[in-house]
Amino acid sequence: MTQIDQLLRELAPQIVGPLVRRYGGFDTCEDSVQEALLAASQQWPVDGVPDNPRSWLITVASRRRIEMLRSEAARQRREETVAGMEPVEPAPITVDDSLTLLFLCCHPTLTPPSQIALTLRAVGGLTTGEIARAFLVPESTIGQRISRAKASIKKSGAEFQLPPSEELPERLAAVLHVLYLIFNEGYTASSGETLHRAELSTEAIRLTRQLFAQLPSEGEIAGLLALMLLTDARRPARTSPDGMLIPLPEQDRSLWIAPFVAEGTELISATLRTAPIGPYQLQAAIAAVHDEAARAEDTDWRQILVLYELLETLAPGPMVSLNRIVALAMVHGPAYGLERLSAAADDPALKDHHRVEAVRAHLLELAGDLPAARDAYRRAARLTLSTPEQRYLTARADSL
Repeated sequence: MTQIDQLLRELAPQIVGPLVRRYGGFDTCEDSVQEALLAASQQWPVDGVPDNPRSWLITVASRRRIEMLRSEAARQRREETVAGMEPVEPAPITVDDSLTLLFLCCHPTLTPPSQIALTLRAVGGLTTGEIARAFLVPESTIGQRISRAKASIKKSGAEFQLPPSEELPERLAAVLHVLYLIFNEGYTASSGETLHRAELSTEAIRLTRQLFAQLPSEGEIAGLLALMLLTDARRPARTSPDGMLIPLPEQDRSLWIAPFVAEGTELISATLRTAPIGPYQLQAAIAAVHDEAARAEDTDWRQILVLYELLETLAPGPMVSLNRIVALAMVHGPAYGLERLSAAADDPALKDHHRVEAVRAHLLELAGDLPAARDAYRRAARLTLSTPEQRYLTARADSL
């Protein structure tokens, strides 16, 4: 990403807010901002970045918004109103724009895929094409998804303001969930040729940092940011030069991003002391235990098991159960883990999920049943849509 790209992504939410407050209509204002961002991406590399880039973008987007209003005006009264409008003057940067935009893009009337796409475009400043490439879908699909999302928000009558205090916890949970999904898709792509889509995980971290800066007392925001940092720290060691996945126990820990580990550990340690415990904080604590071990064999699996038991109580789910079974096996032995896995595999949410077979294969390998482990690795390889995971699981089977 160039410095200009980075600047435009940081400025994007600062441009939408003033336009919406001045002219109304989030959908058309967001379109105007996208056109201004596109113009900047084409002109600034040639002409140079203006002295006040935010003012430049607001002026260009504002002019485009006025043009759209004039073209929409079918009655004389509206024409007269629009004729008196001038491009909005840049207001001082407020701390609410990014936060307000995040809540608006994660409006409860939208589906998670629509929330993700709209968040990445309106708040993240990514183009429709960039989002489409990140998720390996046609650009037209993302464009339609964003258009439908903005139409739904308009139909709902949602205004450009923070939700009332009674709605804030539920709406904040939706925002955090969207950021979590964006990060996960970037860290371990659900399909395609590459394991990582770094532009997504990087963007999720950037947006979560913004959210944390505005709501520093919210423990779950701090927990999510710590979780992202502690997890993304391992990214340089997760693949070999030829793109082969390297599992956590086999990674060269000297390649981990030490500042991310230090920041994430410090953040989660402070948060656990001061805020009510939540699911993201517990996941971050688990990641911290892994990252603090100098070697895989030094991992404190008993502490991880306790944390997973707390997490399963607080936020039960099939993947939490699956990860807890791995911790149980590391503490009490693979045979015990396999017994618990057989019961968990009956959960409809885990039916035909490649991770069940991957965990089964790992535990069978630890137990010494190599033929059964080989078969389980191959079943897992057939079930995943990720090419790097397929290659890893197949190679693991072949090695047995």
